[in-house]
Amino acid sequence: MKYYSLVVLWFLLANTSIQAQERKFTYIQFGATISITGNPYRNKPDNYEGEKKAFFIPNAIGSKLGYGVHYKQWLTLGIHSGLDWKWDDKLVAVPVYLNFGLSPKISESGRITLQLGYGKGFALGRGNLSGEYKKIRLGITGNDHTIFVEVSDYAFQLYDQGSIGSISLGISLIRF
Repeated sequence: MKYYSLVVLWFLLANTSIQAQERKFTYIQFGATISITGNPYRNKPDNYEGEKKAFFIPNAIGSKLGYGVHYKQWLTLGIHSGLDWKWDDKLVAVPVYLNFGLSPKISESGRITLQLGYGKGFALGRGNLSGEYKKIRLGITGNDHTIFVEVSDYAFQLYDQGSIGSISLGISLIRF
């Protein structure tokens, strides 16, 4: 009887373990961004008549990678990090943050995605320059690809700026 109960217990634990492996509850996410800013030379005269200048110009690129857990691809919580290079400010920064996301379905294969991030940002090569990092991302997800707009802020002072912020456009890949 003792061996019979051990066999039944082992069978139940093994069966539960196999079913848990079929339902994957983790995700990995990779994203790339291009930050845009207003063109400061848009309205200044130049030597070429009729040349149109862009209203927005790129001023930074970034990349982020994250890992976390999800609930039915609708709710996500993970730890993310990355690298942001702002060439106008001559700044390379690394954010490390907790990312919370909501992705309700809007069609059969489409979702609207809202992600909020909060953590710490570190400037590379600037001594101990660091501060809070905050971001918000809004996008449209189809299958595993997301096209988004992101607003982020590093709460540390560089030169005469109160904080370093950016508005970015990007694409993200997420694997559940």
